[in-house]
Amino acid sequence: QVQLVESGGGLVQAGDSLRLSCAASGRTFSLYNMGWFRQAPGKEREFVAAISRSGGSTYYADSVKGRFTISRDNAKKTVNLQMNSLKPEDTAVYYCAAGLSFYSPTNYYDGRKYAYWGQGTQVIVSS
Repeated sequence: QVQLVESGGGLVQAGDSLRLSCAASGRTFSLYNMGWFRQAPGKEREFVAAISRSGGSTYYADSVKGRFTISRDNAKKTVNLQMNSLKPEDTAVYYCAAGLSFYSPTNYYDGRKYAYWGQGTQVIVSS
């Protein structure tokens, strides 16, 4: 089992950058594939980015590709999301998630495949 705690959210202006962090507890962090999802008010949760257990593979939503970068440090049990060139449409609560046993790349995009979730961190981008 793993517990996840996000941090780094805040209020920024369009074009600014933010770095979200997710700290994990437990001894088996390196076994988990990690993802970031977000949910804006009145909208469904959506996939943002994901990274494989080793960090060798990364996946991004088209809406953030080229602006966001996901990374992980298995020794520190953290996963980060560097967000550049932020837009007002990036405003949402961002959630970190962990999942095991991903058998295809499509699994990374599916929130149902993630067993553990953090409490979320709010990101607000003003225009």
